[in-house]
Amino acid sequence: MDMTDNLAEESAPAYAAPAALGIKSWAEEDRPREKLMAKGRAALSDAELIAILIGSGTVKLSAVDVAKLMLQGVGHDLNELARQGVKQLCRHPGIGEAKAIAVVAALELGRRRKEADAPARTTITCSRDIYNLVRPNLMDLPHEEFWVILLNRANVVMRKVAVSQGGVAGTVADPKMIFKEALEQLASSLILVHNHPSGNRQPSAADLALTKKLRQAGDFLDLPVLDHLIYTDRGYYSFADEGVL
Repeated sequence: MDMTDNLAEESAPAYAAPAALGIKSWAEEDRPREKLMAKGRAALSDAELIAILIGSGTVKLSAVDVAKLMLQGVGHDLNELARQGVKQLCRHPGIGEAKAIAVVAALELGRRRKEADAPARTTITCSRDIYNLVRPNLMDLPHEEFWVILLNRANVVMRKVAVSQGGVAGTVADPKMIFKEALEQLASSLILVHNHPSGNRQPSAADLALTKKLRQAGDFLDLPVLDHLIYTDRGYYSFADEGVL
């Protein structure tokens, strides 16, 4: 027997590994793009919609598989996914910078759509009205921001203004800037709003002290502070509702 035949037999693999099954090997009605065209966007799962955004997966994972891993990483919470930055998304297998940017951009468009849907002029009648008004501006933020809502005598919103931006733990609100905006716009009253990215709705000692200081300044200038709202994505705390304003 030829020794070269023996060597060839010994070096050959015992079996061939099966090829990974990508989306193209699926039934046409199960592919995300084709499914959207055939059944409409509402028929797609969150993972399938994200798969369309990222376009492709890896050698071993389809785009849908990669999207499922992304969702698993945030507990299947799209709001939490919207808080992820490009670097965080790139930690997932198959997600490079370009794909991460596509996902971030799509989620930002969704946030802006909600903001665009907000009515141009809103009358504030309760704390829930305040929450709904600022939600498009503050949802998903990883840092604190301080906003002021300026009202006319009928409690109609004249303007909402971001007066400061800070870090994860807090932001500094300058009373001079707050009342400068109110005086320039000839507002009759104002509402204070800031967010807690941690999700904790309870005011800190600093929140309580600042609210008291701004309320006193407003009384002196005949610009009453009607409420101070602590915003979180899952609810809020109203100083007026709690009787601590």
